Amino acid sequence: MVLFLVLIISEILTLVVLRQHFYDRSWMSYYFCLIAHVVLSIWLWILWFETITFNGIFDEPGHIWIMMSLAGMICAVVLPRILLLIFHFSGRLLRRKSGGHSRTLTNTGLVLFVIILAVLGTATLHGRFNFKTENFSVKIKGLKPELNGLKIVQISDLHLSSFYHHKELLRNAMNQIKAMNPDMVINTGDFVTIGWRESIGFDSILRIPKGRYGNFAVMGNHDFGTYDPFFTEADKNNNVLLMNRFIESSGYTLLNDESKVINVGDARIAMIGIMTKGSFPKMIPGDLQKASLGTDSADLRILLSHDPNQWSEEVKGKTKIEVTFSGHTHGMQIGILTNKFKWSPARYFYPRWNGIYREGKQYLMVNRGLGVLAIPFRVWMPPEISVVTLLSE
Repeated sequence: MVLFLVLIISEILTLVVLRQHFYDRSWMSYYFCLIAHVVLSIWLWILWFETITFNGIFDEPGHIWIMMSLAGMICAVVLPRILLLIFHFSGRLLRRKSGGHSRTLTNTGLVLFVIILAVLGTATLHGRFNFKTENFSVKIKGLKPELNGLKIVQISDLHLSSFYHHKELLRNAMNQIKAMNPDMVINTGDFVTIGWRESIGFDSILRIPKGRYGNFAVMGNHDFGTYDPFFTEADKNNNVLLMNRFIESSGYTLLNDESKVINVGDARIAMIGIMTKGSFPKMIPGDLQKASLGTDSADLRILLSHDPNQWSEEVKGKTKIEVTFSGHTHGMQIGILTNKFKWSPARYFYPRWNGIYREGKQYLMVNRGLGVLAIPFRVWMPPEISVVTLLSE
């Protein structure tokens, strides 16, 4: 009801602004803006109507897509409209004695509206599918010769409903990884956003890249059905079973608080994986101690842990694990990334939110993810395929 009132009020008042600002000055500008306003409104109201009238299963990918699209339209259209209203009616308040409004303030609101709409529109149509390959080197003292140059490709946070209408784009990304001839492919969780139904039909796509020594994965907090408001405990348990089956059918060795030792020549790598449950800010990590049993004698220990904050809490300075791979942050899907500077609001929640971090002999690699969550755009925060090469220090 609150959203409905906000939509109605912003709709009517925006029409008032357009008439007061353009009607007596330029009929052409007025009707152009009016048509643009009507087109955006029709799109917005269709999404709103489809969302409130939906009576299917909550985690159907089509439903998640509609909810995400509506959230995107609210950010790209409704919020800029509110800004425009604030500027325009502030101008009328300033001119209450002389009448009229401040054209400068209204023009400022209109410019901001266009900029926000253009930026978020570009970030939706292009930014969220602008897959970037980031290359990193990890130097490990005493690394066995057999492991020198080992190439690990990491993906994370697919949120497969992100690709509901764009399976071919995901297929292209998987083919790109395949062409890299990775020694290992790892996935650090959040295959879905709400529930297992999002995964239907994607296993054949995720099977495309195969690591020479295997593909490994862990489950993120979204994979446990945490965010479906209609799931009973039985539904959540069933969701976990179906997600396990899907991940394994996608070609991954799934590590649920467990480890697997693989041989690379005479070297032994312990692949350790812990589950991550809960929701922000109360994340519930898996049992690292249990997962690490029997890995002390390995020549290299690699941990898959969805939440990067777990590294500082349980791994760094407390274990022998040399390299940890995480995801989860998405870089908040907005920020600034250049060769010399990177910033995102994610840093205020996750001090280590993207890229490679080192303390002593231990490394943390945080991936920005391939999919999107809640809003269908990425603003200067492109989806990431991480390529980590192990080198002897």
